[in-house]
Amino acid sequence: MNAKRIMATMAGMMALALAPAATFAQEAQRPNVVLVITDDQGYADVGFNGSTDIPTPNIDRIAREGVRFTRAYVTFPVCGPSRAGLLTGRHQSRFGYDRNPNGDPADPRGGIPRTEEILPEMLKRAGYYSMIVGKWHMGTHPTLRPRSRGFDEFYGFIEGGHSYLPEEIEFEDISQSKKLYDWYRTKLIDNGARVTFGQYLTDELSDRAVDFVRRRAGQPQPFFLYLAYNAPHAPLQASEKYLAGFAHIADPKRRTYAAMISAVDDGVGRVLAELDAKGVADNTIVIFLSDNGGVIDRATGEQPVADNGPLRGGKSQLFEGGIRVPFALRWPAMIPGGRDFTRPVSAMDITGTLAAQLGIAINPDRPLDGVDLVPYLKGEKTGDPQPVLFFRKFDQKQAAMVIGDLKYVDTGENRLLFNLRSDPGEKTNIAAANADNMAQLAKVYAVWHAQMAAQPAFPPLGTWPKAAGAKDKRQ
Repeated sequence: MNAKRIMATMAGMMALALAPAATFAQEAQRPNVVLVITDDQGYADVGFNGSTDIPTPNIDRIAREGVRFTRAYVTFPVCGPSRAGLLTGRHQSRFGYDRNPNGDPADPRGGIPRTEEILPEMLKRAGYYSMIVGKWHMGTHPTLRPRSRGFDEFYGFIEGGHSYLPEEIEFEDISQSKKLYDWYRTKLIDNGARVTFGQYLTDELSDRAVDFVRRRAGQPQPFFLYLAYNAPHAPLQASEKYLAGFAHIADPKRRTYAAMISAVDDGVGRVLAELDAKGVADNTIVIFLSDNGGVIDRATGEQPVADNGPLRGGKSQLFEGGIRVPFALRWPAMIPGGRDFTRPVSAMDITGTLAAQLGIAINPDRPLDGVDLVPYLKGEKTGDPQPVLFFRKFDQKQAAMVIGDLKYVDTGENRLLFNLRSDPGEKTNIAAANADNMAQLAKVYAVWHAQMAAQPAFPPLGTWPKAAGAKDKRQ
């Protein structure tokens, strides 16, 4: 695909974003929505992507009864920007969310700006009642917290990470932080109150998610549950209940990581069972994905804990292992299940799909980058839902594009080109044989880059508290 064709494709995508939305809400009962996201889970660390040492039967059920996406991308290889792209349906670089925010609760810049509408705010306009359970990481300032951004209920933590063990909790609130990552040891937030928790955190979050479904299923108002686990993000901590099931894994870090994913899988299974028990499973959209790839050893490129399968690299990198994630969607009332979708899609398409299927009007001044996947999943449209996907790491001056089966990567030192169909592991750089195309691709990226925010919107992680000192490895 040459540069002119790519530019024409981009214009067509913009026209689609501005087209009238579908009107599913007028034709049938509006679906409930359950969106489950994990943190730093490797591409191959689910059964539906080939895991053999970490069984995930409940997560696999979503893929088995729905659609498995084999080439699903997030918009950034680190959690904060990635989740911002997902929740807005827009590339986060448009509004300067190019790094993890510094966490300062006195700084109203440090999250998704109020000028951007996010998914729960859109769904509220469509009559939904919503709850977030777990990790927020979209702003710690009071004006940026979940119940100020469309959620009716919130149980979890506003920071980017958290301890899983109740005995480690020391602080009432993030404002008490004296050094970097003190916020891992804060109490949870139960709507407006700070509360302690008495069990392994993942189980605690699963309990609250199941309780929400139990309370809201069958109500006239449809519900949205955003179940945002922080597992298996560091610190690597698991309960003996789950560790006992992985004695066959010799490496202690991998064993703990596996136990953490197993706890998530049990929680997902309990949510699915509650949907079944309440008789609402058929018309509930259930989505599962990870926010970025699994952690790797940046010095060696090896995967010491997570398994990104055949993919190169991992978290923090623009190679496939950092941005290509496990992703599955189930909606029995609308989408035939039991199959794979093998073309590129984006986490932004979650918001794009929901907005289109529910007939939610989108501000034409801020069109979505995410598209409606349903016509593709039903066979009404063919081709690539996302013909071109763009990625940037502003601070590192790195860039990437996925164009069909081609992958362009600018590491800041070298420009690389890969054929993902024949080389999903990005082992063979074909840039030298495509010198003319490389120059064109660089121009295409430059056109897109010029449309994005000129600078990140807030200071980087590690600049607050002032006594933070050197960064550690938890983010």
